[in-house]
Amino acid sequence: MGEPGLHASVLSSALVGVEAVPVEVEVDIGAGTPPHRMVGLAEGAVKESLDRVKSAIKNSGFEFPTRKMTINFAPADTRKEGSAFDLPLALGILAASSALKDRARLRRYLVLGELALDGRIKGIRGALASALLARASKFDGVILPRENAGEASVVGDTAVLGVESLREVFEFFAGLRTVEPTSTRIEDVFGAASVYDVDFSEVKGQEQAKRALEVAAAGGHNVLMIGPPGSGKTMLAKRLPSILPAMTFEEAIETTKVHSVMGLLDGRALISTRPFRAPHHTISDAGLIGGGTIPRPGEVSLAHHGVLFLDELPEFRKNVLEVLRQPLEDARITISRVMGTLTFPASVMLVAAMNPCPCGFYTDPQHECSCAPIGIQRYRSRISGPLLDRIDIHIEVPAVKYKELTGQTAGEASQSIRERVNRAREIQLKRFAGMPFFCNAQMGSRDLHKHCQIESAGERLLELAINRLGLSARAYTRILKVARTIADLDDSVAIGAHHVSEAIQYRSLDRTAI
Repeated sequence: MGEPGLHASVLSSALVGVEAVPVEVEVDIGAGTPPHRMVGLAEGAVKESLDRVKSAIKNSGFEFPTRKMTINFAPADTRKEGSAFDLPLALGILAASSALKDRARLRRYLVLGELALDGRIKGIRGALASALLARASKFDGVILPRENAGEASVVGDTAVLGVESLREVFEFFAGLRTVEPTSTRIEDVFGAASVYDVDFSEVKGQEQAKRALEVAAAGGHNVLMIGPPGSGKTMLAKRLPSILPAMTFEEAIETTKVHSVMGLLDGRALISTRPFRAPHHTISDAGLIGGGTIPRPGEVSLAHHGVLFLDELPEFRKNVLEVLRQPLEDARITISRVMGTLTFPASVMLVAAMNPCPCGFYTDPQHECSCAPIGIQRYRSRISGPLLDRIDIHIEVPAVKYKELTGQTAGEASQSIRERVNRAREIQLKRFAGMPFFCNAQMGSRDLHKHCQIESAGERLLELAINRLGLSARAYTRILKVARTIADLDDSVAIGAHHVSEAIQYRSLDRTAI
């Protein structure tokens, strides 16, 4: 039998994808002298933690054990990475060496934090996911760095204790001090952050493009904008989040969790505005959809519940664009490795922009195109037909005329457009009540037959367009979904011929300008 008091364990968590899983940090002080052993599939930063912990313990006024220690991170088949295990490891050592007596209380909390050499506690990634785990597992609370307490406190229903030093945590568990839970008023967070820096009123002209983006926002449709350089494609795309419906609390939690795992919150407690991600065209496929030896979310997941903007679409490598096909259909990304399979959220609105040709002036009446026909064909062929089929709306964005550019009349404000979008979304929420989706773009084939009944004149118009343009079955369903959204904006139950006509205009570029 070993000596009593030489074994202790502290509960913490590890990140697997964007979720937190429980980890038990066990410390056993045995006979013999170091080196200490660390087991349990610990990665580089975790293996290095013992040196940080040793200095932090000594600089906080405690004795570090001189006997050999065995440290286990259970379960042993889950990879542990990052520096969040420093604090639970230090507490485990103090408890195993009998400096900390109340071990029962120690196991009632989830503990995370990186230690500086002087005992200060630094911020970590994934605090929100860990707080959600603490709530689901019914811990008394979660103890983590003070700078992460704000994001963790939005979960509610569990005490979030933000701490600044190892000494403070020790005194809390020893009953020598109290730590006040951090609280956050969700209404204040949403009110302070739900303001956009840009507005559609700043866009001169481009009424047809604005209308197309309104339809896209109302139904959650993907958009491709085609036009010459300087016509305002990027300007329009950046303003699209300002007309999207306000995020719900559940959407904000899901989006914040992804950004928290990547360490991109920048001090914010909650992301309450629709994210807008615009990766450069040199990005790799792993950077776009996620990946790596230990898979992490990519730009698509960082744009979850927001807008993913791909400017200069044909300049992206073809293999990078093709990996978008499955996420656009399923709203999630599945990455398989030897270690297992991870799923990342990917419910995004794809907005893409491109020039009509390499020089950019193929459709511009004011400039002569210098591209050869074969060059234009090669340029357009960089975007595959299956990917184009997954983009609901294709819209031309012509150069802005001088009269519109210098006009003093301000365009319609984002707030007015958003009100119409919200009314259309409310119709869709009632229509899809009890279903696992909430907007027209997410309808399946069975739902199309139920909710997209077209008047006879519209049917004839759609048949003529399909036959002449040679559109695929997927393009046909996209037209139906867009027509349904246009009818919702008009507060119309039936889909009329004028609704179908407008929807077809947003697909006619399949065989003409694109």
